[in-house]
Amino acid sequence: MRKHYLKHYMLVFAMLLISGIAFAQDGSITGTVLDTKRETLPGVSVTLDGTTTGTATDANGAFRLNNIPAGTHTLTATYLGYTTLQKTVTVVSGSIANIEFQLEAQSQSLNEVVVIGYGTQTRKDLTGSVATVSAKDFQKGVITSPEQLIAGKVAGVSVISNGGAPGSGSTIRVRGGASLNASNNPLIVVDGVPLTDAGISGSPNALGLINPNDIQEFSILKDASATAIYGSRASNGVILITTKKGQSGAPQISFNTQFSLSKISKKADIFTPEEFREFVNANATDVDKNKLGTANTDWQDVIYQTASTTDNNLSVSGSAFKNALPYRISAGYLNQEGILKTGKLERTSIAINLNPSLIDNHLKLNLNLRGSQSKSRFAEQGAIAGAIAFDPTQPVYSGNTNYGGYFEYLSPDPESVTGLTGGRNPLGLLEQKDDRSTVYRSIGNLQVDYKFHFLPDLHANANLGYDISKGSGNNFIPPTAASNYKSFRNDGVDPYYSGYQRAFKQTQLNTTLEFFLNYSKDIKPLNTRLEAVAGYAFYDFQITDYNFPVYSTERVNGEFVVNKSTIPNFPFDKPRNTLESYYGRLNLSIADKYVVTGTIRRDGSSRFSPSTRYAVFPSAAFAWKIKEESFLINVEALSDLKIRVGYGVTGQREGIGNYDYISYYNYSTNFAQYQLGDVFYHLYRPGAYAANRKWEETAMTNVAIDYGFLNGRINGSIEYYSRKTKDLLNAITQPALTNFANIFIVNIGKMENKGVEFNINAEAVKTKDLSWNLGFNATYNQNKITNLTVSDDPSYPGVEFGSPSRGTGSFIQIQSVGSPRGSFYVLQQVYGANGKPVDGAFVDQNGDGIINNKDQYRYKASDPKMYLGFSSNINYKKWSAGFVARASLGNYLYNDFKANTGILNNIFNAVNPSLNNGFKTGIESGIKGDGDKFFLSDYYVENASFLRMDNVNVGYNFGKIFNNTADLRISANVQNVFIITKYSGVDPEIQSGIDRNFYPRPRTFVLGLNVNF
Repeated sequence: MRKHYLKHYMLVFAMLLISGIAFAQDGSITGTVLDTKRETLPGVSVTLDGTTTGTATDANGAFRLNNIPAGTHTLTATYLGYTTLQKTVTVVSGSIANIEFQLEAQSQSLNEVVVIGYGTQTRKDLTGSVATVSAKDFQKGVITSPEQLIAGKVAGVSVISNGGAPGSGSTIRVRGGASLNASNNPLIVVDGVPLTDAGISGSPNALGLINPNDIQEFSILKDASATAIYGSRASNGVILITTKKGQSGAPQISFNTQFSLSKISKKADIFTPEEFREFVNANATDVDKNKLGTANTDWQDVIYQTASTTDNNLSVSGSAFKNALPYRISAGYLNQEGILKTGKLERTSIAINLNPSLIDNHLKLNLNLRGSQSKSRFAEQGAIAGAIAFDPTQPVYSGNTNYGGYFEYLSPDPESVTGLTGGRNPLGLLEQKDDRSTVYRSIGNLQVDYKFHFLPDLHANANLGYDISKGSGNNFIPPTAASNYKSFRNDGVDPYYSGYQRAFKQTQLNTTLEFFLNYSKDIKPLNTRLEAVAGYAFYDFQITDYNFPVYSTERVNGEFVVNKSTIPNFPFDKPRNTLESYYGRLNLSIADKYVVTGTIRRDGSSRFSPSTRYAVFPSAAFAWKIKEESFLINVEALSDLKIRVGYGVTGQREGIGNYDYISYYNYSTNFAQYQLGDVFYHLYRPGAYAANRKWEETAMTNVAIDYGFLNGRINGSIEYYSRKTKDLLNAITQPALTNFANIFIVNIGKMENKGVEFNINAEAVKTKDLSWNLGFNATYNQNKITNLTVSDDPSYPGVEFGSPSRGTGSFIQIQSVGSPRGSFYVLQQVYGANGKPVDGAFVDQNGDGIINNKDQYRYKASDPKMYLGFSSNINYKKWSAGFVARASLGNYLYNDFKANTGILNNIFNAVNPSLNNGFKTGIESGIKGDGDKFFLSDYYVENASFLRMDNVNVGYNFGKIFNNTADLRISANVQNVFIITKYSGVDPEIQSGIDRNFYPRPRTFVLGLNVNF
């Protein structure tokens, strides 16, 4: 413990020492850099002419230069997209001089440098569809995962939270999905390190192990002209994440902290205890009436809590050795409780960035190292469904010691409870289960950029990176818990054993090796600028999965009992795959009016057989800067007008096994052995394989217009895109005797996504004290499957998937030709004169007098047809306020919660010892739930369109405090403010299309404080 505190004291002492050295010199210069509307400008370079002394402004536009000799000096402020400004200042020994810069914009949006694949470009020279979101435009509030920063900010990009559990990730879609079974997730690249799409065991969100506070900017590459340089990993777009780096100048220390409280924003619509008694007494038999209890329990109130979160971040940035070594070091600590009791996440992170320039700036190095540790306790989400269904007239606790003291519908005799389907106490499910994990992740790379002395236009680049993670933990249920009470036996003679425990462990090691040449040259006689890239890359992906059996937590003779059916054949599995790539890009800018870009990439993946292993992915694009033509160049109101056209092909390799192309034999399980006499033998059985499986390929066409008015105060774009995917990878049922598996992934058809994007950004007000910025984006996307080469039978309906809770072996969604991906495959409900569904009555679509699966039809789909984003930011003097709203239109959900609990048979069931609560409006509709068809009704497919106010925030900047040595800002946020929707469930924003008692997103109230030294 003493060593632990000693480390903290040493860290504080080091920071104070740095600060003391910085501030205890002859004289200093402090100042602020503003734009013409008096908004602060972060990241502005401020240098002392004739010296190597310089710094960059902080997040509040402030800067400080120390150790300045007495006298008159000239300062220069430089910022990309703004006019450079010089001012003189007189410094008196032992005092602080103050100065203010006010820079004018030079159509900032056009001169913005945009990060693209293997390089950068100014926005005015882009030919592809690239959107950027910088730190000043990020979502505010408690942000636990990087993708949450850009939700609602970019046209064509949807970010949908996977739930409200601590550390939950999000589903990201760029221009819809391009695949049926392979991944639809974009490639994410952090400081040049591409991240794998595979999750990490023990982590609810692998991306969440990166501290969002360390991120400076996102670049989202959307069309093939921009993404084809990444080849087979870019079918679903590419997101480039650039983290914060060190700046030249004196050390700058930044500390920010947030505290928040979260609570459930909406509860499920079920009977209250009083309503439940009234309904049972009016409709039940005497047997069921006698099951009513005497308590009044709101089980949703029992399982949910007001949860607190703290998020603390500290960073030190500057440069050492006379500005030769810019650096940034940061550390963060997040402690987040879940609104579902017992859930919790702790994350500790650290990042180091060093970016020195050596050999007279001919050699530039960029070292990025970041590591994190997360500790999670996962709440049992089955308690959410339990709280909806459990009888509200029963107490939480039984008053005795059985089953941990919780009220349960169980007998101590295991023989008598076998097969009973009564629910389990929701609070008991939470508090009698302890699932924990610890996950470590480290991402790092060294980027080398060498400019040749004999040919300074040629740069040699290397990128050596790694992404390593380790996840481990244990699932534990005590022997007293009803959920696993007397849950298994190893044969018909053994007794039943209680409890559950199982360990898990996984490691991943992914490495990146990239080498490329970058050549840029102004060919003045031709009025042309040429930029070329050519390179080679090799990626290695290794996973080690450790296999552990299940044990009871009940001891027999002092030992836990192993469940023999779970004993693994091997202690671990170690799958591995590699990817080898050759790539190039050529860009020509002619007369600063016409830009031509061509890219090509050849990828080879070890997941395919040698005959289909390599594939080529090309792209070409053209841009015409119409604004630069003589007939528009003098139109002052128009600052930008450009047409972009592009076409390219990208690939897909995710979603398939590493060795599926090889014929192989499986070792049989312990319960599949051959008996010969009294001895049992394991067998080797052939496994399914696909020697001729091909790459899934997506061809994209993009046509766009970029526009700008009033020196960039109004700017945006309109884009049309078409994505056509062929050789779709999808899991389908195999014909008998054709392979060694019932279901296997094969190339089966084609699919098309097409749509229109629109975005506009405006500085609505721009005065000395007041500024108002608005942003709006809209995306229309249409998806359709155009071919399925599974069967030549014209009556073949398609590939069914998406299982509802009711009806084992049934499916509610389908992939079929002519319909959108994820269409619902349902029976058409018949309604009475009162507008309510007629129980068991469906439309006979084929008129054969029989209601069966031949009467199912394709109805709506889960993907939205349109999604919108709207943001507003107002700054008045030291005050700021803003909001972000999102909308989704045309998306539908199958309300599985309603189909499962909103039926009379759910409440009354003679074989159960219990009564069940359920979805109130569903029960009041009068559907009993008889037979095996009612849950296939289109009555349960609901319009889930919504408008959500994501964030409302307000802040106040106190400016300089502590004798002008620090800046202080406070802020307040509300997240998930409100939602407008007709959907009858708890939350309409569910990516899968099926609402299975989703972990609700909380409403969160946040207070924040930021101090910069």
